[in-house]
Amino acid sequence: MKNKFLFLGIAAALFIACESDDTSDIVINDNSVTNNTTGGGEPPAETTIDLNGLYLEDLTLDPAIEYIITGPVLMASGTTLTIPAGMTIKAEPIGVNAYIAIQQGAKINASGTSSSPIVLTSNASNPAGGDWGGLVLLGKAPINSTPLASENIATSEVGALAYGGNTPDDDSGTIEYMRIEYAGGAIDGNAELNGLSVYAVGSATTIDYVQVFEGSDDGFEFFGGTVNASHLVVVNAEDDSIDWTEGYVGTLTDVYVQHGTTHDKGFECDGYNTDFSNESGEFSKPTVTNVTVIGANDAGEAIRLRAGTQGLFTNVLIQDFDEAFDLDGDAGDNPTGQGVLDDNLMVTDVTFTNVVTKLKNDTTFIFTEADFIAGDGNGTGTDIATWGAGWTVGIN
Repeated sequence: MKNKFLFLGIAAALFIACESDDTSDIVINDNSVTNNTTGGGEPPAETTIDLNGLYLEDLTLDPAIEYIITGPVLMASGTTLTIPAGMTIKAEPIGVNAYIAIQQGAKINASGTSSSPIVLTSNASNPAGGDWGGLVLLGKAPINSTPLASENIATSEVGALAYGGNTPDDDSGTIEYMRIEYAGGAIDGNAELNGLSVYAVGSATTIDYVQVFEGSDDGFEFFGGTVNASHLVVVNAEDDSIDWTEGYVGTLTDVYVQHGTTHDKGFECDGYNTDFSNESGEFSKPTVTNVTVIGANDAGEAIRLRAGTQGLFTNVLIQDFDEAFDLDGDAGDNPTGQGVLDDNLMVTDVTFTNVVTKLKNDTTFIFTEADFIAGDGNGTGTDIATWGAGWTVGIN
């Protein structure tokens, strides 16, 4: 993550498309491709349409048409993007220059089913992680990189898109039964997109039954906000599978993480954005329930907790890791260990399978394993075999 630029109010950033971050300029034009034939009569119907640019009106996709994302797709405030169940939307493999962004005040209506999921994927003949940017939601819920109860905003790493505010119950729409494949395009190590980037999204938003598959950056990253997400699957993320920062305080329920050959952490959890500051003085504190993290049998860490993050984990299964929980911090701005002492950071009912070190304490605070872990051996994790059937891919 890089530094965010903060502004008073949100109006100035609503229609910003790109700044000097190497993303392509956004141009709105007719990018349709038709199946032209010779002869008279009615012109043939469009069969393929390119998507890019800033959309100032509702956009409802037609299942009879093939859609290709060829640049940033920006839904302006007051608009809704509707994607019917069973549709597959492909993106040109141009990295971070192809993504969908639901901006502040806009909504997405993407309700698939277990038998007809919505798929966002690469248009490459041999797809790979980082082929395109992914899906971005930007809301008006609180973030701790602005003062407490502030209407101030921050801007996203890619595209300089506005997010943040003081509307905890903000509504960015509905995403259900969606698979996001081969996303995570990046400009450099400090400016990238994830499978699903969740910026200050509010609690009225629905995120349920979503998988990120073979992404080059994080699977899901929560930048503040209050959204409650459930039935999340990350398979073969090259960076962290679940990431939070900037004071995220929602709930994550039923989470399945499976590492591939190249990966970083299962969870990487920050109390605030250390590249900026903790303006509100609050820390991330989500509630995380029913979690399974399957490693690749190497020396990695399953869950890293740092920068003062808090969080309550319940019913966790961790398998095939050198380290299960790694806590980092200090006695100053990053008091992660204080959260343990105050019972604001703890794990209840957890099972470790083929794990060398259950807890590593690098916080400077003194506490025992029993202060952090209760119910060792009682965790069962999430029942991915039941709720993940029919719409997920790549599950071992």
